Amino acid sequence: MRKLVPLKSIYAFVAVAESGSMTDAAEHLNVSHSAVSQAIKSLESQLNVRLFRRVGRRVELNQDGRRYYSKVAPALTQIVEASESLSNQGGGNRLTLNMVNSLALHWWIPRVTDFQHHAPHIDVRISNIIHVFDLEREGVDVALIHGHADDWQDYHCEMLGDDELIMVCSPHLLEGPEGGSPAELLAQFPAIFATNPRRKYDWQVWCDANQLAVPSQQRNLTFTASVQAVQATIRRLGVLITHKQFVRDDIKHGMLVQIGEPVLNPNQSFYFVCQPEKLKMEPILTLRSWLKAQFNEQLD
Repeated sequence: MRKLVPLKSIYAFVAVAESGSMTDAAEHLNVSHSAVSQAIKSLESQLNVRLFRRVGRRVELNQDGRRYYSKVAPALTQIVEASESLSNQGGGNRLTLNMVNSLALHWWIPRVTDFQHHAPHIDVRISNIIHVFDLEREGVDVALIHGHADDWQDYHCEMLGDDELIMVCSPHLLEGPEGGSPAELLAQFPAIFATNPRRKYDWQVWCDANQLAVPSQQRNLTFTASVQAVQATIRRLGVLITHKQFVRDDIKHGMLVQIGEPVLNPNQSFYFVCQPEKLKMEPILTLRSWLKAQFNEQLD
């Protein structure tokens, strides 16, 4: 019998090929960076050929990799579509909801129980595809988008709420006598940055609105993922500019405190996205109504 290539290696290969980044692929697959790296190394070892070449901080397919991708990507799509088709048989109340991993961890998970009480007949499954994608091809019913409406013109795209940027820190950082204004906190503690593309302008937008200089990243703390940045802030490592929706529950439970007033982020908003024909489905309408209510809530 021929030795079969593990399917997880194929998933990792396609994710890296399409994103150009092992970090982005890991976030998409909801696994660690090392797991993706090991899967690629294992695949190249089994095939006895290199598939990628490094270009700066990115990776791209070499000639052998492009040839391999042209064969396995369509096959993987067929596997996913066949699996989705079979799993959806008789499952009219089963929905796949996509959102970025940080929103799933900090916003969705704390609200799962509330949604289950609101709509116990609906089974929601979460996916974490990043960037713009084809909902039908990926088997996604609804996407909760943190981005731009222009990227989703082929779909029903409905704004759920503005994106408000806030400064947060651990309440323990406010216990000293020095004060707790934004300028005073920045003078005492490191600024925490998240460097993924969706976060690149957060500090700039917030500092411009507050007439403060943007802290230098070289002298502060930098993380590649928002989840890491939020956890570092909870651990008292510094102050962070982040999205109010992401940390509402952390503030509610006293793990973080908001400093100053929110600043409207002109670069991104939150949107409900689905195929127009799916707006006739009761589970889709129920989920939309619940999401709108959640985004309309204000912090106490």
